[in-house]
Amino acid sequence: MEPLVQEHSMTIGLAGNPNCGKTTMFNALTGSHQHVGNWPGVTVVTKMGHAHVGTVEVDIVDLPGTYSLTAYSEEEKAARNFLIGTRPAAVIDVLNADALERNLYLAVQILELGVPLVLALNMMDEVRRHGKDIDTALLTELTGCPAIETVARSGKGKQELLEAALDLAKTRDGRWEPLVISYGPDLDPVLDEMEAIIAKAGLLAGQVPPRWVGIKHLEGDESIIRRCSEAAPEASARLAALAAKVAAHLAKTLRASPDAIIADYRYGYITGIARQVVRYPAVDVERIRMSDRMDQVLTHQLAGPLAMALIIYLVYILTFKAGALPMEAVQGAFAWLGKTAEAAMPDGLLRSLVVSGVIAGVGGVLGFVPLIMIMFFLISALEDSGYVARMAYMLDRVFRIFGLHGTSVLPFIVAGGIAGGCAVPGVMATRALRSPKEKLATLLVTPFMTCGAKVPVFLMLAAAFFPGSEAGVMSLVTLTAWVSALLVAKLLRSTVVRGESTPFVMELPPYRMPTLSGLCIHTWERSWDYMRKAGTTILAISVLLWAAMTFPGLPADRAQFFDSGMASAQEQIDTAKAQGQEAPELADALQRLGAQRSEEALKASAAGRAGVALESISSLAGFNWRVNIALVGGLAAKEVIVSTLGTAYSLGEIDTKDAEPLSRLLAADATFSKAAALALIIFVILYAPCSVTIVTMARESSWKWAAFAMTFNTALAFVAAVAVFQTARLFI
Repeated sequence: MEPLVQEHSMTIGLAGNPNCGKTTMFNALTGSHQHVGNWPGVTVVTKMGHAHVGTVEVDIVDLPGTYSLTAYSEEEKAARNFLIGTRPAAVIDVLNADALERNLYLAVQILELGVPLVLALNMMDEVRRHGKDIDTALLTELTGCPAIETVARSGKGKQELLEAALDLAKTRDGRWEPLVISYGPDLDPVLDEMEAIIAKAGLLAGQVPPRWVGIKHLEGDESIIRRCSEAAPEASARLAALAAKVAAHLAKTLRASPDAIIADYRYGYITGIARQVVRYPAVDVERIRMSDRMDQVLTHQLAGPLAMALIIYLVYILTFKAGALPMEAVQGAFAWLGKTAEAAMPDGLLRSLVVSGVIAGVGGVLGFVPLIMIMFFLISALEDSGYVARMAYMLDRVFRIFGLHGTSVLPFIVAGGIAGGCAVPGVMATRALRSPKEKLATLLVTPFMTCGAKVPVFLMLAAAFFPGSEAGVMSLVTLTAWVSALLVAKLLRSTVVRGESTPFVMELPPYRMPTLSGLCIHTWERSWDYMRKAGTTILAISVLLWAAMTFPGLPADRAQFFDSGMASAQEQIDTAKAQGQEAPELADALQRLGAQRSEEALKASAAGRAGVALESISSLAGFNWRVNIALVGGLAAKEVIVSTLGTAYSLGEIDTKDAEPLSRLLAADATFSKAAALALIIFVILYAPCSVTIVTMARESSWKWAAFAMTFNTALAFVAAVAVFQTARLFI
């Protein structure tokens, strides 16, 4: 009989917390085939041993017991240096299964490095003796790591453990696949920026993932920071500046440091796993922490969604109740400013630009700042408290029905799931999804959410056509956005984006009491970003659209017709006044003639002609030519819809006596009905994302899918708007 061919040996690390039974497991795996040595650069003693799995010789390195890989202690340095320097084929993490949450913290850090990992659930006899059980199959599914039940002191499970490690090593074939955990809205954008800098500079390239290096900078890991500084001083300085900036921000807003936030989210991730895999035959109330007690209600299958709906409704109630007077004051101030500028400036293009292009355009957007600030304040309170993460946890069950992943909730929320977000970071947040198909489906429907750019449109329509019911309308808009996203996702997952679903693990950070200073800072940052956009991007687009709505202007013969008619009417009014008579009918005729001239001039402009040309189709959804102009402008940025309508109604005046807020002008337009307002809400929810979002979608997927989003979303939006308008006009 020919001797078996000996395959090449491979190195496997054995990691674990102190007192987890790791040494006992090492002895069970290697027997007498072990020796003691020192790991280079540290004084910690390291054991090495050998074992055989079939024809494969396995070198097992018993790493020092440690709770983390932060490299504060010699043990942590030894464990981390081994992983980075040796790059073992796999690592076995021995866990005290009776304290699963605490022991998984080290496992998560190893997974963030990308090391192939096997979980040894040790002391399973103690787990069952305490009346608990662990669903190892589900744990394997949720973590992506083989989970093997073991009892080290009896050797139970040791062979299965070695075989699992060998199989994983062969499957991965040296590839490291790092786990990506969301660290919340404050740290994730910084980590993305750091990751780009690290990758470009090639810092620790081929050794560790760029994101992991960024995390170490946020944690203040001196060893990694020093190595990066020596390799690339300029890039390291930029990383240090980013870390310092976000640390100062967190100190002001949450009174916490980046490493504390990172630890919170890691434990939240672990808690999300443990809750699903650990089975208790009876609930021991004394063991449940305050967060768990709150979650029993707030994440309950029935009570949780009801509480969530009530909370969102209260957000809108408070927003409109508290913001009504300041909003009217701001809108009134812009109306006064427009009238003052009109009276102070001579008639001509410059006055038209200032009054109709700048004041009416930008004022239409800034008029909603009081509502926006109040809404941002309340949403920041929900985020800082940790409740938003619970929303994601609850909604996973619903999302699975529609072919999405529980992690898809986070992009939805960031993009405006609770009104006021932004689609750009929402699209970027889809990176956390493991499945390319689930990521693509989420990316395509995330722009349906009620982002901060769309909110002014909905606020304007609610105030114009549903006075007194604004909170209910905004709640329904939010619900419609979610339902639309889920239904379209189901359609996409059943057709062009088919694929298997992946398991869900949700980070559940502990509840925090929001600080007033933190809420104010978050509110100001978001509101200032909104106002700055109004003063830059929206101003520039408003001026361009003003030009498009002004030129080429009326033909000479029509202009002469109106000018002579208005001059004749004014002359008759002056004659009547000289005779001490009032001529109200002449004044009304002059105003109507002026409004007719303005409207005809607007229709004769480049934008007006385009709007009128589209009206033959858009009228099916109840949209007039003014709305068409605004919707085309909204392709650049959704806030432009409001500013463009403001300019359109200012240039093409309807029959009103005084300057009025845009919502009143819209309500007074006989060509635009309540049914059309409902159709417009649906259209704005669904139609093509803004230009910046399209570019972001292309970067996160491809230009093919970005183009698909533009065409498919707009076609879907028009069909839905037509259906809503044609139905609503029968009842209202």
